[in-house]
Amino acid sequence: MTMKPVFLHKIFIAALVALLLAWATPAAAQSTGERPTVGLDLDRAIKMAADSSLASFRFRNLYMAGFWEYRTFRANRLPCLNLNLTPARYYRDITSRYDYENNIDVYRAQQSYFASAGLEIRQNFDWLGGTFFIESDLSFMRNFGTSTYSQFSSVPVRVGYRQDLLGYNAFKWEKRIEPLKYEKVKKDFVYNMESVSEDVVGYFFDLALAQTEYRLARENLVSADTLYTLGERRFKIAAISQAELLTLKLDLVNARNSLENSRIALKRANASLAAYLGMDRETRLEVAVPTLTALRRVETADALLHARENNPSILSQKQAVLEARQTVDKTRKENRFSASLNASVGYNQVGDNLSGAYRNLLRQDLVSLSVSIPLVDWGVRKGRLNMALSNLDVAEISERQQLQSLDEEVTVTVDDYNIQLDLITSAKEAMDLAERAYAQTQQRFMIGKTDLSSMTLASTRRQEASKNYISALKNYWLNYYKLRRLTLFDFETGIPLTRKFDLDNNVR
Repeated sequence: MTMKPVFLHKIFIAALVALLLAWATPAAAQSTGERPTVGLDLDRAIKMAADSSLASFRFRNLYMAGFWEYRTFRANRLPCLNLNLTPARYYRDITSRYDYENNIDVYRAQQSYFASAGLEIRQNFDWLGGTFFIESDLSFMRNFGTSTYSQFSSVPVRVGYRQDLLGYNAFKWEKRIEPLKYEKVKKDFVYNMESVSEDVVGYFFDLALAQTEYRLARENLVSADTLYTLGERRFKIAAISQAELLTLKLDLVNARNSLENSRIALKRANASLAAYLGMDRETRLEVAVPTLTALRRVETADALLHARENNPSILSQKQAVLEARQTVDKTRKENRFSASLNASVGYNQVGDNLSGAYRNLLRQDLVSLSVSIPLVDWGVRKGRLNMALSNLDVAEISERQQLQSLDEEVTVTVDDYNIQLDLITSAKEAMDLAERAYAQTQQRFMIGKTDLSSMTLASTRRQEASKNYISALKNYWLNYYKLRRLTLFDFETGIPLTRKFDLDNNVR
């Protein structure tokens, strides 16, 4: 019974010391300037790069430029209201006038002031390529000099239509090309973000490999030091030769050098990943190597189908072909005679005051037909048309070549991806076997049942197996995200990446 208070007192003291140590450790780290370690897995690294990297920021702004260009195109399809103002225009000059009394032209000094304002509603008509308009104008003029007078001129309303007859319809081609351009911009953005994921995979596994090499280098140094100490003892009892002892010392020196080199490589890989993620280069990162639980093979036919539907390079070639056809259509129609129609109907009036300009309105009708017929141009029109046709042929051939190149790249990537599935399994098995073999060889060497060569060989195989496993994982994820980039398709969820983009951003 007397021991219980003493025992509780000791527990209380131990708990108090633990709390003080826990409180003092962060403060000591802060006082020494040591940065805390940030744990990072592959998914989090990719998300951070998509949010904070300079590359993603650049790609996001490229997308926004294309988005606003498409919004401008959509806005141009809607009615447009313009206010046109000329607040003041003053003339003071000498001009030629006709003298009715003497039937001669004379020069006279002139001073005048002019101002105008007008409203215009304009609506483009895509089907014909013309423009409907409704206008209302009011202008004021005042002359100074020997005869001073003022006048108001009004056009309360005028309705009209402008149209190029038998000519090139730019509105029709814009309606076909602009939506395709926006779809390409959107897919370009998703495509570029997948390339960011590829970059992250490279930096991530470079750091993972550097961390693995650093860990192995530290373990190798401890092992080499232990073996050298054991070798000194055996040398004293003549259990090993001096050459074997020198070899153990050489292994110890090499292990120290390898540890220093691996520390430098680790620092560089850490800084590269941190900088790419938009973090401070001095931030200490600890990456967790992803484990693959459910590996899914991809069929080449499915990947080719998704690539042809979603890859932005296909849309780029389609856009190039459409623009070439647009140029051919424009050149061909401009080679013929051109005609334009301008018709309007409305009311106008002139008065000495503002109210008089709106009384007793007069009908105003305008119909204008203009025709231009090229007669002799020494083959200029024919040359332009042939050049446009040649460019169209080039665009169509480039489209077929791009499709062929895409098919080849997708096929190779699918093959590499599926091969990596088998390599990862064998690399993991080889790493586990190498770890077990190294542990057993080390134990046998400690008790003198194996030689130094076997120990060195087991250590080398262990290091190579660990590196091969990290490399297999890196190649797998690189091919995985490259396949996503080429097809813009998520093979895990079975959803196109562009559809996911539309859902995430409420794009209709």
